[in-house]
Amino acid sequence: ECVTQGKIRYIGISNETPWGMMSFIHHAQRLGLPKIQSIQNPYNLLNRSFEIGCAEISQREQVGLLAYSPLGFGVLTGKYLHNAKPAGARLSLFERFNRYTNAIALEATQAYVQLAQRHQLDPAQMALAYVNSRDFLTSTLIGATDLQQLQTDIDSINLKLPAEILEKIEAIHTRYPNPCP
Repeated sequence: ECVTQGKIRYIGISNETPWGMMSFIHHAQRLGLPKIQSIQNPYNLLNRSFEIGCAEISQREQVGLLAYSPLGFGVLTGKYLHNAKPAGARLSLFERFNRYTNAIALEATQAYVQLAQRHQLDPAQMALAYVNSRDFLTSTLIGATDLQQLQTDIDSINLKLPAEILEKIEAIHTRYPNPCP
């Protein structure tokens, strides 16, 4: 009713599984309801679990991903490596958010940061450019705690990763598959 009345334009879901996505799609079709248009799930170099089932459904059913946590709470910038706790940073302020700081995640992060540095890339921009390059992506939900981070994040849209770097990212992912699902 709210869609028909124009109060709601589009319907989206969040933190869903492939089965959940298909259930929403199936029930909307069966009941003559509006189809979901988007799914908001985490997606980043440390958590590519969306690729396991959800990405195919996303593409085939035209349900775009709104990727959240594309920098894994800032971990993929490299600022937390070597037990660093930058003042004012999210994980310094809120230690309970430890999804992206397990030992394997930090090893993978070190590999991604080193890859970026070897190619004179900002690690945050490389991580965001990877997310932005996915066919199933509709939007990347970035977060920043200051204007410099925001500018870095925004500028990542202009970075197109060459095949050589994409291959090296895949090699790291093969070594450390989804350490933070």
